[in-house]
Amino acid sequence: MRVRNGVSARVLVVGAGGLGCPASLALARAGVGQLTLVDPDRVDVTNLHRQLWHRPSDVGRHKVESAADGLRRAFPASRVETLVGRVDADNAAALFQAHDAVVDATDGTATKLFLSDVAVATRVPLVYGGVLRMQGQAMRVVPGGPCLRCLYEEAPSPDAVPTCAQAGVLGPMAGLVGALQAALLLECLEGGASDTSGEAVLHVLDGATLRGRQVRVRRVPDCEGCARPRTPVFPEESERCTR
Repeated sequence: MRVRNGVSARVLVVGAGGLGCPASLALARAGVGQLTLVDPDRVDVTNLHRQLWHRPSDVGRHKVESAADGLRRAFPASRVETLVGRVDADNAAALFQAHDAVVDATDGTATKLFLSDVAVATRVPLVYGGVLRMQGQAMRVVPGGPCLRCLYEEAPSPDAVPTCAQAGVLGPMAGLVGALQAALLLECLEGGASDTSGEAVLHVLDGATLRGRQVRVRRVPDCEGCARPRTPVFPEESERCTR
């Protein structure tokens, strides 16, 4: 696992919505040298209450452009690159390998499992995050440790998981989880994340009780994700929601 200090680090943020916005803010504030934002979506008025870089005048713009402008306003010396599109089987390996670590700020379980598989195949650390209703969670996927498939195995069917539009998302929870992802990634960049223990910590946040708990996740010996020798096939997952 590559270790760099924040100033020289290159971080890929996949998603410029409810998780990607606070994560990129915290990373830029910490002095991360290069941020690359990737997202295919445009700003919608329903995003504004929880996606902090986007303003009413940004409705209709690509999220990566709006978020990059916000980062540059707040941090004039920051270096921000943007890519309008998805991280898929055609570009995933190259994008991961061009960066020191990755923030998974996407929607959809199948996409998250795909990004975890890419992290395993490329040996580039990734920080997973998810939020729904008043619940949030985050976990590092690093070389030698468990991947998301050790935790979830396979993606549930689309009908088994409600969309954000159906279930709702508490805006501050997205901010908390995005900031937690940034903290876990910064620790990883500084060498504080073990890559030999075969264990990881799933951080679970409960917005209803304002309490958090930690769940130990162990690497599964026969895990399909950990055993993948190459970048997997990108899931053709329909748009679930925009956090």
